[in-house]
Amino acid sequence: MELHSYDDQICHGKLAQISVNAETAISTNTSWLSPWLTPLAYLLGGHLLPLFFGQIRITGQENIPTTGPVILAPTHRARWDSLLLPYASGRCVTGRDLRFMVTIDECQGLQGWFVRRLGGFPVDPQRPSITTLRHAMELLQRGEMLVIYPEGNIFRDGELHPLKSGIARLALTAESSHPDLGVKILPVGINYSQPYPDWGTDVSIHIGSVIKVADYIKGSVKKDAKRLTVDLANALEQLSHQESTINTHAFAEMQNS
Repeated sequence: MELHSYDDQICHGKLAQISVNAETAISTNTSWLSPWLTPLAYLLGGHLLPLFFGQIRITGQENIPTTGPVILAPTHRARWDSLLLPYASGRCVTGRDLRFMVTIDECQGLQGWFVRRLGGFPVDPQRPSITTLRHAMELLQRGEMLVIYPEGNIFRDGELHPLKSGIARLALTAESSHPDLGVKILPVGINYSQPYPDWGTDVSIHIGSVIKVADYIKGSVKKDAKRLTVDLANALEQLSHQESTINTHAFAEMQNS
């Protein structure tokens, strides 16, 4: 599940319109959390993921806010990310469900049927609609947890790639639209012991400290978004370095065993 870019829509001022209308508008987006499918998915994931993967190392769960609007901003290394994130930070850990912004292709057919009922909603990477951005604003204004991959795509080289500024602009606009809303961005580093995870692959998930969006509102959305994006990139870079260190130690231990 990946988000490529919605910067163009935001740069043309469309989020300003969204911030005014989001509270009263009725979203045409049909994503929701099925009362029977969602708990079943968590139950199956909690049992099957540890069986499929080797070791799953998770750090920083104490950093996850249990209330208020949160944007989870993970590195994106495989499609497995969107299954492991709820395992590491979802209802069994925090009592909260995650909502995902996913590509429109992933909301087609049978897969789309499941995605929409498990909190996912579509975005066209090339032409994001106002409806999609409005829906994301509504979720934050309702105090939910929203997952957006700031790199915009899957990268399997283990390196942090340039972040899209759209996530910062969305967060800043949501915070500005409601004083004291308290939007937070939570950087998350995800890494696998091999580029294409399969049976027995080790996983590390490192959850960083929250970034308070209100601290970045200084008056210029463009400049504020740039500062926020830089700080988010720095946090993800540190988490990525932590991943590399753990993998190096794990490889050395394997060689010496």
